[in-house]
Amino acid sequence: MTGIILKQKKQLLMIMAVLISAGFISHFIFEQLYLSQLLLLLASILGALPILIQAYQSLKIKVVSIDILVSIAIIGAFLIQNYEESAMVAFLFLLGAFLEQRTLRKTRSAIKELLDLAPEKARLILDNGQIKEIPSEDVEEGQNLLVRTGDKVPVDGQILSGSAYLNQASITGESDLLKKEVGDQVFAGSILENGSITIIAQKVGEDTVFGKIIELVEEAQDSKTNTEKFINSFSKYYTPLVLLLALLTFIITKNTELAITILVLGCPGALVIGVPVSTVAGIGNGAKQGILFKGSEAMSTFSKADTILFDKTGTLTQGKPRVNAIERFTEVSKTQWAYLVSLEKESQHPLAQAIINDISVERTYDVEHLETIRGGGLSATIDQHTILVGNAWLMQEKQIKLPSQVKKNLHTLSKTGHSIVLYALDGQILLALGIKDALRPEAPQVIQALKKQGFKQIAMLSGDQQETAELMAREAGIQTIMGNLLPQDKEKYIRQLQDQGHKVIFVGDGVNDSPSITRADLGIAMGGGTDVVMETADLILMQDNLTRLPLAHQLSKATNRNMQENIAIALLVVAVLLTGLLASDWVSMTVGMFVHEASILVVILNGMRLLRFGKSKKLDTYQGSKSK
Repeated sequence: MTGIILKQKKQLLMIMAVLISAGFISHFIFEQLYLSQLLLLLASILGALPILIQAYQSLKIKVVSIDILVSIAIIGAFLIQNYEESAMVAFLFLLGAFLEQRTLRKTRSAIKELLDLAPEKARLILDNGQIKEIPSEDVEEGQNLLVRTGDKVPVDGQILSGSAYLNQASITGESDLLKKEVGDQVFAGSILENGSITIIAQKVGEDTVFGKIIELVEEAQDSKTNTEKFINSFSKYYTPLVLLLALLTFIITKNTELAITILVLGCPGALVIGVPVSTVAGIGNGAKQGILFKGSEAMSTFSKADTILFDKTGTLTQGKPRVNAIERFTEVSKTQWAYLVSLEKESQHPLAQAIINDISVERTYDVEHLETIRGGGLSATIDQHTILVGNAWLMQEKQIKLPSQVKKNLHTLSKTGHSIVLYALDGQILLALGIKDALRPEAPQVIQALKKQGFKQIAMLSGDQQETAELMAREAGIQTIMGNLLPQDKEKYIRQLQDQGHKVIFVGDGVNDSPSITRADLGIAMGGGTDVVMETADLILMQDNLTRLPLAHQLSKATNRNMQENIAIALLVVAVLLTGLLASDWVSMTVGMFVHEASILVVILNGMRLLRFGKSKKLDTYQGSKSK
């Protein structure tokens, strides 16, 4: 029975509106006082039912909620036969709750819009070559699928045949079309605008990048900032305090109506709802624009940070390095070249990928005893030969001496902005590869925008030689450069800044920088959507460029400011009402409930302004050409 009543609140609200209107018409137009009181009494009873049920449910879990305050106020007004007040208080409370739910659903529209992008069907290619349409959630890994013009890609996979232009807005927030060909990765939720492709399913359902985005945004919108936790904790004590104040007022003044009015005025609804509605709207807006905050606390931290540190490779650079120079220190055979490529195939590092892409070999060999030396490189055994591939620090750690001529050549390569990879076989250095990665075209403008937004310190931390790091950083407009850093050195530097009182952000590619991303107050990872990125970072920029970074910072500051505005509105309303109650006679139960509900709608509407942030307003950020 109670469940039916709670489900019919909208219908009860409409009946109450008719009864209250008829009651006032009977009183003021037809002067039928008895009929008027009867209609208002009936409206009071109907309105009180769902509120009393909700109050009882709160008491069962030992929570003193707003429903309890309103229930006592309605019962009190009913007992003193002030049916106008009891009816209006119940009606306004239910009307406010109804409007709150309507507007709150609007603030969660980002989730709904993302869910609407979820693919529902897939075209499965059967063994006999025929096509069968099935629900996307029924697709299994390893199955081949056909995707045609206008279809949504149902899973994460790799293109086996065909080519197409895809809109990846569901992943990156950008609707620019990207050409995809055989061998390229495609993501669930992308829309195939033109072309036809066959793909093999690699990740399905909740394991897809799109599925993880939905999960992250839902978790983030349900998370709470320290401010919100404080307010929720405060309200647990505040509501009983209002009850106690009303009781003391009644004991001292013997004025039932005054005590009931204090209950109505003391409802902390706007204070409780103001902060979460801001964070929900802010996080939702970010998700639609390819900015994934993994919790409202991440957004709060970003708004207060004063220091931002960047990794170089794959973050400030495009992550597509090329082998531009080769320094041989002895004769290198075809087999020895093949050893190098065989070992680098075991690594996902961008420099390793450059070697694989730019050096052709006839065959590869089995790699044994592989060891990844963090911040150094790789060690392994191939055909009973000991192979080392990495930087100068790795060679020194393995006690391989660098001849003076080698050091001179390395210095020359470093001065021209090359990252250096050394190759040693059985304790002898065979060659050095000079690998260079181009700076992201948007990087200088983004760094300039961040400076204007008030970051006191912007620095680049790199494992490359100091000369190489300095050349790239100067081009980006960064003055503080630290090279020759191991992962533990970066982490140590971040800790030093934190000990000095700085709020530190670290921006990396999410693959090799997990210690620094974890150590920083806020870790930011660049696009790609890999499992490592999803697990490590506090904030993910789903586009593989930096242009969303200044926007993310401004969105976090706007959200934090919006939360403060909502708290101020809530406290101001309570102060005005209490002052009006003590200093004049214009504040009644009905007026108090009306203003109370109005204040809740005001903070919700104020929070909803964040849904348009970054769209209707010119932002102090770089939004020029995007790197592809």
